[in-house]
Amino acid sequence: MADAETYRRLLLTLPEVEEGTGYGRPAWRVRGKFFAGLRDNGENAVLKVDKGEKQLLMEAEPEKFFETPHYEGWGYFLVHLSAIDEDELAEVAEDAWRLAAPKRLIAARDEEATSSR
Repeated sequence: MADAETYRRLLLTLPEVEEGTGYGRPAWRVRGKFFAGLRDNGENAVLKVDKGEKQLLMEAEPEKFFETPHYEGWGYFLVHLSAIDEDELAEVAEDAWRLAAPKRLIAARDEEATSSR
């Protein structure tokens, strides 16, 4: 299962991610756009999510994915870090990054991944 340090490490492997704070809590941005955060003393991750997938994920795996009233109607959800493995966390973190990153940066990442195979 993941923890706050694993989450931080995964986020910082993504291109042009900057670590800082938002509302007094750890936050990560790509080219100035917020896509990930940490709350509840490091127990839960905040991640940008496609609104169409948000409800599906929360219904399919409520032990991992949830929201509080603060996030209702917004394209973010919370992840119980203790309930998710590192590989799945890396996947949802990259998905969040892709929702915030500029298209050219995403294309460069995809091109790099293709050429390294």
